[in-house]
Amino acid sequence: MKDLGDETPRALARELVETVRRNVTIDWTVKESVRTKLRVIVKRTLWKHGYPPDKQESATDTVLQQAELLSDYWTETTA
Repeated sequence: MKDLGDETPRALARELVETVRRNVTIDWTVKESVRTKLRVIVKRTLWKHGYPPDKQESATDTVLQQAELLSDYWTETTA
């Protein structure tokens, strides 16, 4: 991500966390339609920040895996 500049990765990470967190539901890990929606949201956010297209799929998978780890915490704190 060096080619994205210094501030871009930080802004991208913040936007990804905020966007995914707003769209996570309690059953998102089992509902394929919700997972698909999140994948689209993540890919659009990556594209918007100039993330290299050839690395977007891997980054999307990583973001969703991290979201799965955090989703229990997110749903507890927003309930």
